[in-house]
Amino acid sequence: MTRSSTLRPAWVEVDLDAISANARRLVRLVAPARLCAVVKADAYGHGASQVAGAALRGGASLVAVALVEEGVALRESGCTSEVLLLSEPAPPAMGEAVAHELTPTLYQPEGVVAACSAASAAGRVVDVQLKVDTGMHRVGADPDALLALARAVDDAPELVGAGLWTHLAVAEEPDDPFTAEQLRRFRCARQALAAAGIPTGVLHAANSAGAIAHRAARLDLVRCGIALYGHLPAPALGAVLERELGGGETLEPALAWKAQIHLVRRLEAGERVSYGRTYELERPSFVGVVPVGYHDGVPRALGRAGGEVLVKGRRRRIAGTVTMDQVVVDLGDDDSVRPGDEAVLIGRQGAEQITVQEWADRLGTICHEVLCGIGPRVPRRYIGAGPGGPAGDGPPAGSAWTSFGPPVAQRR
Repeated sequence: MTRSSTLRPAWVEVDLDAISANARRLVRLVAPARLCAVVKADAYGHGASQVAGAALRGGASLVAVALVEEGVALRESGCTSEVLLLSEPAPPAMGEAVAHELTPTLYQPEGVVAACSAASAAGRVVDVQLKVDTGMHRVGADPDALLALARAVDDAPELVGAGLWTHLAVAEEPDDPFTAEQLRRFRCARQALAAAGIPTGVLHAANSAGAIAHRAARLDLVRCGIALYGHLPAPALGAVLERELGGGETLEPALAWKAQIHLVRRLEAGERVSYGRTYELERPSFVGVVPVGYHDGVPRALGRAGGEVLVKGRRRRIAGTVTMDQVVVDLGDDDSVRPGDEAVLIGRQGAEQITVQEWADRLGTICHEVLCGIGPRVPRRYIGAGPGGPAGDGPPAGSAWTSFGPPVAQRR
């Protein structure tokens, strides 16, 4: 446990059993396709090593990250499952990717050259996957360039083409025909490689939205991020997910954000609170100070947008501007609140709940940004059966975490 997690009266609570349960639901939803747990960006702020272990325990077959550094950190934490890199490593980073037995995604000729060089230097054969751009227009090989790229991989004795994939741009909008068009383009790309006698390996296209709303997108594998953490890619997919899962099942949010009230004071009617003095008390009121601010991931805009905090099971309005380290909340005439009482920014308290989606709606953004915005100086505490124990900050040395996933040497 780090010093910050014992000294600071604010923390994020991550339920690893919820992660495992969500993984099991997603595995059942997409079968016979396999589940890839996306744990990039420190598992959307939940903790990559802890979440990876919980997801693999729940039935995920592999994990995915964006950066070589993220994959290396997973290996150093004891992860032995396949780790897919979702972006092509820069040539100087390819050696580290190969050294730690990560699976690079390639989509440029320079990437193939770098992978060949790194594999040759390591003296081994390296699995790689190819990504084709079917309309997202972010990264991926142009369809017209894919055949030459795949042939270069197929011709390289140091490389094995282990997969072909793409990314969906509007899968969270079930009625948008562009998803079907992307899947058509992907089929054409696959068929072109097959006609040239080039094996494609595992095929995948679906993100969380694709996995939930587009059965045709599930293919051999789905890559789920936001759904793994218990949130929908878009609110409209809730009914679709419940119908697909059946039995009234849905996903469980795995994260709650809590703190202890630092200070309580009484102010007279007409007093104005926080920077800019924009929030005026209409009556004599108590206000409480919660020791988290915009550096921790509470956006300044949340106060202006009517954001609330739960204290003693009731919603309390954020009073004025969110500051760097603190938030003031309006307690009204409630004189029962004391320093040390729990405040819930995200999560449940009594019969009330503030959700990540509520924050996203107020801020005009998506759940992904809210979760990823919770800063690293907010300690993470883990509950459930995951590595590290109920209040751990990571897997202890020699823990069962090292057995999660098939050993790298057994994947081929």
